[in-house]
Amino acid sequence: MQLLNFTIIKLTIALVTGVLIGSYSNLPVNYSLLICLILLFLLGISYVINRTRRKKTILFGLISFLLFSSIGNLTSSFNNQQNHLNHYTNHFNHELDTIQTFVFKIREVLKPGNYYDKYIIDIKKINDQNVTGKSLLNVQKDSSNSALKVDDLVITKTVFKDLNSPLNPHQFNYRSYLKNKYIYHQLLTKKKELLILDREKTSFFGFAAQLRENINDKLKTFDFKKDELAIINALILGQRQDISEEIYSSYTKAGAIHILAVSGLHVGIILLLLNFLFKPLERIKHGYFIKKTLLLLVLWSFAVIAGLSPSVTRAVTMFSIVAIGMNLKRPANIYNTLAISMFVLLLIKPTFLFDVGFQLSYLAVFSIVWIQPKLYEIWNPKFWLSDKFWQIFTVTIAAQIGVVPLSLYYFHQFPGLFFISNLVIIPVLGFILGFGIFTIILALIGILPQIMASAFGYIISIMNDFVMFISKQEDFLFKDISFGLLSVVASYLLIISLVNLYKNRSYRFIAFALISTALFISVQIYYKYENSSNEFLIFHKSRYSLIGFKKSTNLELHHNLDSLTLAKQKLLTNYKIGNSIEEIKADSIRSVYRIKDKLMLIVDSLGAYKTTFKTDYVLLRNSPKINLTRLIDHLKPELIIADGSNYKSYQERWLKTCLKKEIPFHQTNKKGAFIIEF
Repeated sequence: MQLLNFTIIKLTIALVTGVLIGSYSNLPVNYSLLICLILLFLLGISYVINRTRRKKTILFGLISFLLFSSIGNLTSSFNNQQNHLNHYTNHFNHELDTIQTFVFKIREVLKPGNYYDKYIIDIKKINDQNVTGKSLLNVQKDSSNSALKVDDLVITKTVFKDLNSPLNPHQFNYRSYLKNKYIYHQLLTKKKELLILDREKTSFFGFAAQLRENINDKLKTFDFKKDELAIINALILGQRQDISEEIYSSYTKAGAIHILAVSGLHVGIILLLLNFLFKPLERIKHGYFIKKTLLLLVLWSFAVIAGLSPSVTRAVTMFSIVAIGMNLKRPANIYNTLAISMFVLLLIKPTFLFDVGFQLSYLAVFSIVWIQPKLYEIWNPKFWLSDKFWQIFTVTIAAQIGVVPLSLYYFHQFPGLFFISNLVIIPVLGFILGFGIFTIILALIGILPQIMASAFGYIISIMNDFVMFISKQEDFLFKDISFGLLSVVASYLLIISLVNLYKNRSYRFIAFALISTALFISVQIYYKYENSSNEFLIFHKSRYSLIGFKKSTNLELHHNLDSLTLAKQKLLTNYKIGNSIEEIKADSIRSVYRIKDKLMLIVDSLGAYKTTFKTDYVLLRNSPKINLTRLIDHLKPELIIADGSNYKSYQERWLKTCLKKEIPFHQTNKKGAFIIEF
């Protein structure tokens, strides 16, 4: 590819390769550093040899690639806090299940759950030992509304808990998600068990949080509705915790969710506005330097206010490089700009590579730069207004082409009316951002007129209503789409081949397109074959029983839920998507099931279990009051299963009985869904 002619792009690819290796190898930091030093020494030797020869060899390039791959590996190893000697797991790994005295600092306030307020914390001390490391903190909700704040220093006595693994097939793995953020455990406590100490010096995160809180306090004195205030926080302050489920779902279905995450789109618009405002500085002495300094200062101040989230950080990094290039009178090649920003970000925080927003953002920008000019050439509008709408339309289509395979893989849905919502929102987003920033500044200095606040709130409400209207067109929303990782790879190969074929209809690109098409079809056939197997499974569902028979792409579900509750079960949606289920039939729970040549007896709250046939498996549900020892002696089963409908105290008693009788015991609340393939 012509892109690979750019050195920085090759080095970025090498760095990404190293980060991927480092994330899976867990090589100690000292070994990673030694490899880097050896490769650096070899690179120096290779450079000297190349200078003494007339003909250049590929040795220098190869060692350079290996060196930057090893730098990526070193960065990944160094950022893994478990590799640090003072990480808490290196001191208390064998005492994690005992009560400890913790001193920690609030790092980030997360969106609260139904029962707990959630935070990410930096652990400072356990007992009398100074340690480092991050953890998830869950504080049980109570009647008081006094939540913890960023930079609060807190002491409590509690115990480390393991992060929960998914208990049902194809369920989102929150444990793995947090592991990529170097969070390995969680603390569960109550507000009354926390003692807030005197604060240490305020950090950047704490200063930003205080400023956001001050802004919100000022805005709350005006007549902003709850949803309006939540959108203002998301659009300008980068905080989405207060967005209601209904609004968030509406933006997702309308294909406009990127509007609510401060990203390259928002920062790019802000850069254009600032560049226009600071343009008069170019006329004075050292004006370009002053202008560049102010641009960077304002952009990074905005990043700090927005909480230095991954999306804001990468966007500000990329556009800082663009701003420097613009004001050096050397417009940077956009591919180099993307590569440099990615290179810098991954050096600072390699786990950005696994952030969904990071992946989608770079793919969207790359697609816009690469594909949009080709789409724009299809039609040349004569009028200014139609030309602007055509530009926005082609930008939107290009971005969607770039992100749709990855979006289908992560979110399993495609908003068919995305171009309508973007055609309306994007042209006015610059005005909304400018108006919003001006509104906030006036509110902070106490001179914001009520009529201006009301006008801004009205604009936000109109945008919300429009998005909600688009989202209700359910016929244009394609949901529950099964799309695996191999499909993603095959899709991008197909997109690359078709774009190249449009540009150059040579034999080579025709062959590439045909091969990519054949590969894509082959991947779909492979997934079809893989999902054609049959299985019997008992899902884990708290307080209920869910038993399924999967036969190829059909699922026969036996349960004791009402139809409304059943329709809301996310675990069934996940299973349907993961196994390409086309039809689900519901029925009531039976007393006996045949699984291949095995029989399973269901023992419910009635406690009846006497049978005349040999029982291989026994499922206990709805907390039957039985003597399990007598049941085992009578039925002599191979396995006892307890699903989520049983009391935990009963399950603990049954576990002890099974251990004593030396018979396997499967608890779905600990071991996850029980699955038999046949």
